[in-house]
Amino acid sequence: MDTRTEKDCLGEIEVPSERLWGAQTERSFENFKIGSEKMPREIIRAFALLKKAAAEANLFLKKISKEKAEAIKSACDYILNGGLNNEFPLSVWQTGSGTQTNMNVNEVIANFTNKLTNRNLLHPNDDVNMSQSSNDTFPTALHIAAILSVTEKLLPAVDKLIDTLKVLRDENMDVLKCGRTHLQDAVPLTFGQEISGWVSALTLDRENIDHTLSGLYSLAVGGTAVGTGLNAPQEFGSVTSAIISQYTDRPFRSADNKFQALSFRNDITFSHGAIKTLACDLMKIANDVRWLASGPRNGLGEITIPANEPGSSIMPGKVNPTQCEAVTMVCVQVVGNDTSISFADSQGNFQLNVYLPVIAYNYLQSVNLLSDAIISFEKNCVSGIKPVKAKMTENVEKSLMLVTALNPYIGYENSAKVAKYALENNKTLKQACAELGFFNSDTFDRICRPEDMVNKK
Repeated sequence: MDTRTEKDCLGEIEVPSERLWGAQTERSFENFKIGSEKMPREIIRAFALLKKAAAEANLFLKKISKEKAEAIKSACDYILNGGLNNEFPLSVWQTGSGTQTNMNVNEVIANFTNKLTNRNLLHPNDDVNMSQSSNDTFPTALHIAAILSVTEKLLPAVDKLIDTLKVLRDENMDVLKCGRTHLQDAVPLTFGQEISGWVSALTLDRENIDHTLSGLYSLAVGGTAVGTGLNAPQEFGSVTSAIISQYTDRPFRSADNKFQALSFRNDITFSHGAIKTLACDLMKIANDVRWLASGPRNGLGEITIPANEPGSSIMPGKVNPTQCEAVTMVCVQVVGNDTSISFADSQGNFQLNVYLPVIAYNYLQSVNLLSDAIISFEKNCVSGIKPVKAKMTENVEKSLMLVTALNPYIGYENSAKVAKYALENNKTLKQACAELGFFNSDTFDRICRPEDMVNKK
């Protein structure tokens, strides 16, 4: 393998000739061969946005020449358009500040430009990293990546699922079915009402996630090493944040307190908490779907879901609720990620949190997994849900909890006697009422009407 010699403050190191990264990236690449998890593409994209905005801010503040600023912006645009993806190879499991990823981006931008211009126009530290520190750029990139991932991917996926469920809700608002609490029969409701609960939960989850984004619009850039802003113009943070806001059409702003912005990760933890809540609710919905579809003959069998794949390598004709299983596995992962993020947030020491890469990795993994799982669940399962109306009607008619309608007429204790008698003697509630001397058939039919037990308002 052909190499070239690069230098940093530790001395010389050989770097593969075809690579655009420099000495610090190579040292990290060699020293942290841990796992297969690489720094997420979303973080690299966010760094490119940040470096582009920083170059424009430094130009505005007369810290850098126009030629250098335009060269940095051009290289960043190339990265943002999908170029140079193979130049960002570093592991998540690196320095906790993400310094090597910051330098990876700095070195690639500088070397890409220098190779293109055939001269040493840019220095990765002095020019690309001007007015910045890894300690403020990585938290800034994390917030940018989080905002863009949630708003561009997760929230649209949730919206699509909500819209599909609303159609299913409206189509089935008059379809009676047996309610269930404690996994036991309960009074009836409509299938549409059941789905309305799912819609409302997801709508609240969406609103809560959106609410948590407010803190993520606050950016650490301008705080440099410890929050004092050393080596950066006083206006650098606010100018850079305004430019990022313009680039993204999002309301990014400079953090009010840079010491908090560097050493605490409460905003990202708060946001992921809402994402975790979405995962919990999706787990509940997916479990409801697979329970309702259980069978087809020896389960509840109240709905059918699409048969997407054979379900067994030995049992012919078996079809399983695979989309539900995929969603619930993703939800388990997200809950685990929330624990990791929460613990990492608690481990900031003095002026810096040094768990940034793992926080970034877990947050973005949660967003990406949930987004993909929701899209798949909606497309391959929810959009194909059909009620088995005959089974729902049969279950309602068999339900002993219809006896609840008798409470106002014979009281709770006598109603309980009717239910117990019917169960023990394999009788209908109507038969039990007659044999126990409470009502004749006509009176029972007038009082115990499942359709009147459902408040459809």
